[in-house]
Amino acid sequence: MVKNLKIIDNFLDKEIFKIIQKNIIESEGHFEWFYQNFVVNKKDSKDCFQFTHIFYSNNIPRKNYTILEPLIEKINPFSIIKIKANLLTRTEKIKQYNFHTDIRDKKNITTSIFYLNTCNGFTLFKEGKKIESKENRFISFDSNLEHTGTSCTDENIRAVINLNYYEN
Repeated sequence: MVKNLKIIDNFLDKEIFKIIQKNIIESEGHFEWFYQNFVVNKKDSKDCFQFTHIFYSNNIPRKNYTILEPLIEKINPFSIIKIKANLLTRTEKIKQYNFHTDIRDKKNITTSIFYLNTCNGFTLFKEGKKIESKENRFISFDSNLEHTGTSCTDENIRAVINLNYYEN
């Protein structure tokens, strides 16, 4: 059992969600994705890569963060540490990446994952809990919980928004 795990389906109003989804993953090349030659960390990068986009880093907004305003308003964080979009491409077999925590050695930080598309990829917690990738699903948990993501085999991509913040 994963302590303090919250799972909320249909987190945003459907029309608002579709606007975010369209701007990020259906943007016909107008959204900037950046190649990263690892998924969790550089030492485990053999045959692993993803595309990312940083919205917030070290409490500072970056490019395109206004796309996420409805999401941020609904979460209502006290302070945002980091918000990053992750895009993994389809693989022949589901590839599970290494367990990790997003923010190390800090207390009272919440990690959330907002799923942008439905696919057979998933989020897995070290304790064994598996959360399927379902569009407009929002999960939140203590940032000290080890978790990982996977690729997918049934869609071209698996896309999520990863958020780290202090709650109000």
